[in-house]
Amino acid sequence: MASYEATVRWHRGADETFTDNRYSRAHEWAFDGGALVRASSSPHVVREPLSDPTGVDPEEAFVAALSSCHMLFFLLFAARQGFTVAFYTDQAAGVMTRRSDQREWISRVTLRPHVVFESNKRPAAADVDALHHAAHEACYIANSVRTEIAVEGRSDGLV
Repeated sequence: MASYEATVRWHRGADETFTDNRYSRAHEWAFDGGALVRASSSPHVVREPLSDPTGVDPEEAFVAALSSCHMLFFLLFAARQGFTVAFYTDQAAGVMTRRSDQREWISRVTLRPHVVFESNKRPAAADVDALHHAAHEACYIANSVRTEIAVEGRSDGLV
């Protein structure tokens, strides 16, 4: 089986005491292919200037990972069925909820993919629904979490 790694780097600023809890949460994610991503805590959790709103926070990354995984499987299955996807975009959103034990978690992620098909072979709405279902069932990230994942897709270029 495959193994996946990411390096997370943070350092305390020279002028930060740290023990007063007033330190920057900005950090960096480094991936094996060389990609570097500015990251931070969510400004909803830690206010500026201690968080960096230009960085990706873990909650956003979680939503993006679910959306990206779903999209990649959707594209794979569409191609296998001979449907040409010209465009795919998703305005995914996650909802943070507090459990009865007061722990917070992302309880629901709604994927809102907009898919545009082109070419001679076009899917019917039922085909697109089946592609989304298959993508959800195959998605490694979705299979790894207990978060409810809803797909509210729309498509253009159908038969």
